Amino acid sequence: MAPQHAHARAAGVPGDDVSARVGVVIGATSGIGAATARRLAAGGAAVVVAGRRRAEGEALAAELGPAASFVPADVTRDGEVAAVVAHAVARHGRLDSLVNCAGVTGMVGPVTDADPDELARMTAVHAGGVLSGIRHAAPVMVTQGSGSIVSVASVGGRLGGWTGAAYAASKAAVLQLTRSPAVDLGQHGVRVNCVSPGPVLTGVFAKGAGVDPAVADRTAGALEPAFRAVLERWQPVPGAMVPDDVAAAVAWLAGPESRFVNGHDLVVDGGLSAGRPLSVAVAELPGLGAAPMAAAAG
Repeated sequence: MAPQHAHARAAGVPGDDVSARVGVVIGATSGIGAATARRLAAGGAAVVVAGRRRAEGEALAAELGPAASFVPADVTRDGEVAAVVAHAVARHGRLDSLVNCAGVTGMVGPVTDADPDELARMTAVHAGGVLSGIRHAAPVMVTQGSGSIVSVASVGGRLGGWTGAAYAASKAAVLQLTRSPAVDLGQHGVRVNCVSPGPVLTGVFAKGAGVDPAVADRTAGALEPAFRAVLERWQPVPGAMVPDDVAAAVAWLAGPESRFVNGHDLVVDGGLSAGRPLSVAVAELPGLGAAPMAAAAG
C-alpha cells in the first residue's frame, strides 16, 4: 500500500500545526486519548488509533476520515505495541509523533490497604506501556532524524494525597520515563515530553468515583456539578477540565512549534499543584484564630 498522508490543514485549530504528519495515539478509544486523536486529525495529521476496545477504536478511526486507521493493542503486550508502530510506518512511510495515553484507575485509600498486585497491574500499563511505546517508536524516529513522543502522566505522580499509592507510583514512573529517554534521544532530533493533568472529567475518573465501568465513558459529564464543588476549594482556575483541555497541550508538544521543549513535564491542572485559591485561605483565617481564643476564654 502506498503511504497515505493528510495534507489539508483544518481551520480553527491554531498552534497545533501537524499537517502532513503521521501520529500514533495509544490508548485512544476514550477520554484524553480520543480527544488527542481528534485534535491531531483536525490539524491535518494522519492518525493511527490504538487501544483495547475494537468497536470504539474503529468508530473513531471512521470518524477521523480515510487517512486514519485503528490497530487493536494492549500496552501490557510489547508485541502488540510493536505492531502499532509497524502499521504506522507501513501505511504512511514515517512516524512523526507518538502519544502514550493508555491508563487504568485504582483504589484511593490509605497505604495500609494498598495491594502489591494492583501496583504491578498499574505499573505494567502506565510505566511498561510507555516504555514499550518509546522503545519501538525511537528507532523509526532516530532514522528519520526527527520525532516527538508525548506520554500522559498525572499530578498524582507529583503530589501526595490525590490518588492511591499504587496509581501515584506508577504515574511518577512516567516522569522518569520522560527525562531519561529525552537526554538519550534528543541528540538524534527526537524529543520526549509528558503532560501531567489534574482532575479531568473522563471515564477513568468516573470509574474511580464508583460509576459502573460499562457506562463510565458516556456518563462522566454527569459528575460535573459535584466535581466543580470539590475543586473550587483546591483549584485556582475555576471549572472542570475536560479531555480536550489536556489534548491541546499534548498536541502542542507533539507538533513542531514546541521543537525546543524536551524532557519536560507540562502540568495542566488549573494551578492546583501551585496551591489552593487565596480567597479560600483568606476566608478560613478568621476561623483559625477563633477556636483557640474561644478555648482560652473558657
